[in-house]
Amino acid sequence: MAGAFSLPTEYWLSIQITPQDVENLHNYLFERETPLTTRDLSFEFVDARIKAERAAAEGKHKAAGRSYLPKEKYQVGEDIVFPALDWKRGTVTALREGVNPSSSGFDVLTIAMEDRTERLFAANLEMHYLNDAPIAEPEKNELSAESILRDFSDQIEKKLEASFNSDHGLVKIAGSWFPRSLLIDINQGQLNLAEAVLDMAGGEPLTTEALMKDIELPASVNPKLAEFSLNYALQSDERFDEVGPAGQVLWCLYRLEPDFVREVPAPLRYSEIEHDRSVLSAEIRNLEDQLDDELTPPDKDDAHGDISSITITLIYPHLRAGTLPMSARARRLFPTAYESPRVRFTLVDGKTKQRIPAWVVLEYGYVYGLREWYKAHQLIPGSIVQLKRGEKPGEVIVEVKSQRSSKDWVRTVLVGKDGGFVFAMLKQPITAEFNDRMVIHVPDFKSLDPVWEKKQSFNDLVLSVMRELTKSNPQGHVHAQELYAAINLVRRVPPAPLFALLETNPAFKHVGDLHFRLDEEA
Repeated sequence: MAGAFSLPTEYWLSIQITPQDVENLHNYLFERETPLTTRDLSFEFVDARIKAERAAAEGKHKAAGRSYLPKEKYQVGEDIVFPALDWKRGTVTALREGVNPSSSGFDVLTIAMEDRTERLFAANLEMHYLNDAPIAEPEKNELSAESILRDFSDQIEKKLEASFNSDHGLVKIAGSWFPRSLLIDINQGQLNLAEAVLDMAGGEPLTTEALMKDIELPASVNPKLAEFSLNYALQSDERFDEVGPAGQVLWCLYRLEPDFVREVPAPLRYSEIEHDRSVLSAEIRNLEDQLDDELTPPDKDDAHGDISSITITLIYPHLRAGTLPMSARARRLFPTAYESPRVRFTLVDGKTKQRIPAWVVLEYGYVYGLREWYKAHQLIPGSIVQLKRGEKPGEVIVEVKSQRSSKDWVRTVLVGKDGGFVFAMLKQPITAEFNDRMVIHVPDFKSLDPVWEKKQSFNDLVLSVMRELTKSNPQGHVHAQELYAAINLVRRVPPAPLFALLETNPAFKHVGDLHFRLDEEA
């Protein structure tokens, strides 16, 4: 029985997409008249390649000689292939009459096999089970598109994407491809109607299907084709923005999107601070990971593994802007998109079930839409927010662990008229759980604005904040986490530049457990 057809691993790792492959996929899309994703097309591509390689292999086997059947007659010098021996090849070197009491009139062939062994086979023999040429059932590990894509989907899809992107005959919308020549024409009047419909929606994104109800398109056209054509026309018009999560197309007017979705809020803007990440110890890198800062570059393993919930401690910039950091961990909870840099989704209050329209700003790594929710819960810098995977796609649950309204002694920032600031331990109203090291009450957000406007070098700023923090600690020690939260009251700074300064500047002495002491005489 023949073995299962296979192709080596190297074949798929080094595979190249040929013009013929792309043309075949063009034809496949023409036949289907339905937009398909790269994953869908990669299945068709792999399946076609397997069939082509299998046919080529079978053709080579046939070209190598006649297939062996016991009932056939053969001549000395003739080449024969043996399907039951995994298509091994051999040459007839001798032929004699067979001698067997139960059979007569058959030949015995001496075959020189390609592996240099010599074997004997019967020929001119009518009664033999191989004469029926049974078709071998596929083995359980028979090569298939499913099995190949399980192991090589990333490599194959990237190469197909590159080939499709350079092919002007294909267009892509929301992750799906379609032949440009099949698109129906969407005129300016129809686009103006789409704008009017979205205008009336007041910034609430609408599906393409909803827009099509108010736009007259030919009734005879395939609905999928009409929908894709409208999507393409909208994408090509700068008035419209596709803001749906992966797998869903939603359209919004760009001019109706919130300001802080179209541009980064001032409190989140970071001016690059040169630093060397290699100086960070393993202990301080671990703290960096825990802080869930969106400006921390993700490790290569951050995107792997499932996650159902995380807790995030709010720092002042996010509280002021009404945003959440989309850190490497949080990114796995929030919806993403095939192409759009902005994604509209829904946050759901885990206790009240209030639905909060929100936006994922993928390019800059933050979630916008929580300003009023923060105010309603009276959150302060250092408050703890819990995020959970929603019950429906495109939804994320957000909640705080509230506590009975009471007053507690917490670090409070006080700003003078000259823009100077100090920290004091004062009793403040507390309504939600907080991180002891990162909590800082800000009586008036606007009072900090003059401090943000001051132009002070990063080193001088850290030194001044450190001095103020040490005044409230009898030991004169400050934890790196406390310093990170305090620095972000007056300037947007991710953990790495700050921690690198602590590790390299002799003015900061590590006294253990990530506590630092100020030694300005060093």
